[in-house]
Amino acid sequence: MAQTVTQVLTAATDSVTLINKVNGGSYNVTGMTQVEINDIVQRNVDHLEIILASTEPNIAGDSSDKSSYTDAITTGKAYIAAN
Repeated sequence: MAQTVTQVLTAATDSVTLINKVNGGSYNVTGMTQVEINDIVQRNVDHLEIILASTEPNIAGDSSDKSSYTDAITTGKAYIAAN
């Protein structure tokens, strides 16, 4: 069964949460190098970019508010650039 736009975006919220927690310092990175942390953030940024560009279901054309996802992408990229 195909997922709806809402279902896909709800699942993508995990990536938003992870990026925001890493950026805010509340994600447990004990024992990880900065390279590993940046890799995790980058994978989640990539995931969100793919999701937002998706046309099946048509997330790219959907009019729902996607600002939390685009904000997380911006935050993730800024975090990586700073670290």
